[in-house]
Amino acid sequence: MAKSKLEYIWLDGYKPTQSLRSKTKIEGDFSGKLEDCPMWSFDGSSTEQAEGGSSDCLLKPVFICPDPQRKNGYLVMCEVLNADGTPHVTNGRATIQDDDNDFWFGFEQEYFLWDMAIDKPLGFPAEGFPKRPQGPYYCSVGAQNAYGRNIVEEHLDACLEAGLNVEGINAEVATGQWEFQIFAKGAKDAGDQIWVARYLLERIGEKYNVSINWHCKPLGDTDWNGSGMHANFSNTTLRTAGSKEVYDKICSGFGRTPEIIKACIDVYGADNHLRLTGKHETQSIDQFSFGVSDRGASIRIPIATVERGWKGWLEDRRPNSAADPYKVAAVIIKTVKAADVLETA
Repeated sequence: MAKSKLEYIWLDGYKPTQSLRSKTKIEGDFSGKLEDCPMWSFDGSSTEQAEGGSSDCLLKPVFICPDPQRKNGYLVMCEVLNADGTPHVTNGRATIQDDDNDFWFGFEQEYFLWDMAIDKPLGFPAEGFPKRPQGPYYCSVGAQNAYGRNIVEEHLDACLEAGLNVEGINAEVATGQWEFQIFAKGAKDAGDQIWVARYLLERIGEKYNVSINWHCKPLGDTDWNGSGMHANFSNTTLRTAGSKEVYDKICSGFGRTPEIIKACIDVYGADNHLRLTGKHETQSIDQFSFGVSDRGASIRIPIATVERGWKGWLEDRRPNSAADPYKVAAVIIKTVKAADVLETA
C-alpha cells in the first residue's frame, strides 16, 4: 500500500504576530484530494491556543497542493477550530466574507533573507552597513548587489511545482530584501497560497541556515526600506465601474471615519508605525490619502486602471510584510462592501 506524507500547516496563537506550525500525517492510498484529508488535532497549550487542562484544538484542511520537496508529499493548509468545531479566535480565514469569490487579490510579499550569524540581512557586514546605500539592490544583478538568489530561485521553483499562482519575483530596494507576488480569484485562496508560499520559504531557509525576517522594519529607524505586503484587490464593481466617481467613493470609504482607518491598521501587521512614516514610499500611519500612481499614498489607483477607463483594481499599500493575508482580505472586503452600499444607496 502506497504511503503519502501530508504536512498539516496552521497558524499559532502567538501575539502580536502569528507563526506557522506544521506536522506530518502518514496516510495510505491517499487520493490527493482535499475532501479526503481527515480532520486532525494538536496540543493547543503549546501554541498559545488552549489551556493545558483542555488542550485539544482541531485542524480543518482547507487547501492542498503537492509538496515539491518530499516524495509522495502534500502540503495541507488548515484552519484552527475549537474542540466543538467552531472557529478558534485565532482563525483569521473564518472571518472572510467572500463566499462567491467575487474579490480577487494580488499580494506583493516582501521579506528579508537574514544571516543569523550576525543578526543582519544577507549582504550586510558584521559591523556597520554596506558601502553602498539602498537603491542599487532593487531588481539587481551581480554578486555585489544581489544576495541569496539561490534561495529565492529554489523557492520560486518550489512554489511553481506546488501549483501556487506566483506571478513574479524581484530583488527589493534594501540589501538582502526580496519579493514574490501571488494572485488568486477568491480571498481565501489568495491567503492560503501566501501562507503556503511563506511556509516553503521558511523551510528552504532551514537548509541554508538563513532565516526569513518578516518584520516590517527589521533595520529600525534607518534610511533602509521596510517590508510591505501591498494588497491589490478588485471586485465586480471595481472591474466594471467605468467611473472615476465610483473609485473616489470606494477609496474615500477606507478613510471615511477614524474607526474604519483603525480597523484596517489593526490587522495590517504589528509595528507598522515604524514603517508607515511618510518616507520610503509610504504614507504616514496617522494620515489617509489616495491618488493615481501615488506610491506615497495609503491607497494607490494604478495608472492601468485609469487607462482602461476606470475599470481595474486598487492597491492598499499599508499592509506590512508580517500581516495575515486572511485578515487583510477580510477587512478590505468589509470596507469595499460598505462603500458599495453607499454608492448604490
